[in-house]
Amino acid sequence: MLNPLALIARRWTPSPRTLRRAALSAVVMSVLIIVTGGAVRLTGSGLGCDTWPKCTDDSLFATPEQGLHGAIEFGNRMLTYVLSAAVGWAIIAVRSVKPRRRGLTRLAWVQFWIVLSNAVLGGITVWMGLNPWTVAGHFLAANALLTVAVVTWHRTGESDTAPRPRVPRPVRRLSWAITVVSGLLIALGTTVTGAGKHAGDSSDVPRMPWDWTNAAHLHAIAAWVVCALAVAMWLVLRMVDAPADTRARARDLLIVLLAQGAIGYVQYFTGVPEILVAAHMLGSSLMWIAVLRLALSMRERPPSTPAAPVRTDPELAAA
Repeated sequence: MLNPLALIARRWTPSPRTLRRAALSAVVMSVLIIVTGGAVRLTGSGLGCDTWPKCTDDSLFATPEQGLHGAIEFGNRMLTYVLSAAVGWAIIAVRSVKPRRRGLTRLAWVQFWIVLSNAVLGGITVWMGLNPWTVAGHFLAANALLTVAVVTWHRTGESDTAPRPRVPRPVRRLSWAITVVSGLLIALGTTVTGAGKHAGDSSDVPRMPWDWTNAAHLHAIAAWVVCALAVAMWLVLRMVDAPADTRARARDLLIVLLAQGAIGYVQYFTGVPEILVAAHMLGSSLMWIAVLRLALSMRERPPSTPAAPVRTDPELAAA
């Protein structure tokens, strides 16, 4: 007996454009869930629903007594279902491609399992009263989802042939250095948040045990390292005559880093106002997307060519 996905795949084949849009919808929703999750914390609504999976001990939904904080927290929980729908749409579209692309299907399913596990981690975060370590884990898991969503989106525009490099090996290694340091930069950002003033709730929420200004300085050092590597990449790609799209992605990364750095310094010197923190979180997601797209553009998977038919000599065949 065929499962529902197999039944859909038997009756429908998505166009390449539909496939790309389905994968892109998961990327967009991954960014949106990161930004709205930050909005929950910045508005002090992290415990607007004081339990999980229900909003209160007696109600699955937010109640009028919980006010605006309850509505914001419950709204973010409901947005998880929209994210799940986007990931589900990507899974269906990927599974319905002909011929079947098992590697791409696995990537789509990894998104589903990350969404499920991060929902549970979000519940644990509420149960633990917004412990900063679980909050940081919740944020990093959301970025893991964004990573897989971006890779899936990129792979929908490629074939399944073996990848081949488009730039020399030292340039590819530089791209991985940018990726690793950027990942560290995002992780260090959680230490600034975990020690800072935006605890996510108006009550006495514990903070990470260090001064947030020291964490911010370390975060800034990592940001400057990423900027230096990105400038080096931009210059090197012109020296090796890299493909135009790869050079464009290096340029895009520099633009995002410039904007992100400006927001970061302004928010630091103005007392980290909520609106700038939210903009910085959006910038973090856009930076990570730019980093991943740059790294992925370092290689390509050329379209597979069908094997040429074997021509048989009639005289030899009759012999």
